[in-house]
Amino acid sequence: MTSRARWSASVTKHSNALDLDRSVFTWKDPRRIALSLKHSAEHSNRRKSDPYRSAMSMLTFYINRAGTNLSASQRRVLQHAKAELRRAFGRAEGAPSKTTRSRRPARAR
Repeated sequence: MTSRARWSASVTKHSNALDLDRSVFTWKDPRRIALSLKHSAEHSNRRKSDPYRSAMSMLTFYINRAGTNLSASQRRVLQHAKAELRRAFGRAEGAPSKTTRSRRPARAR
């Protein structure tokens, strides 16, 4: 494949936003993954948004870009890591972030 087709692998490996632990996304413990991402995000001075958002973005990016190459068991581990990351940052499960706007209710016809 050309380097253009492998850009997501390069982003994951050489992220300029967070200094990730080696092979963090291959670990089997969701809590360990979440705490590692939290630590990386909190100690990075190159990120552009708040630590929670940076850590969650990197995790989501990896899950989405791995596609079919990610085993079902590792996808489950990473999805659980999202929940652990929310807990680690004291965010409620499924609660909207502060920047999320609520939609106006549909008008009655």
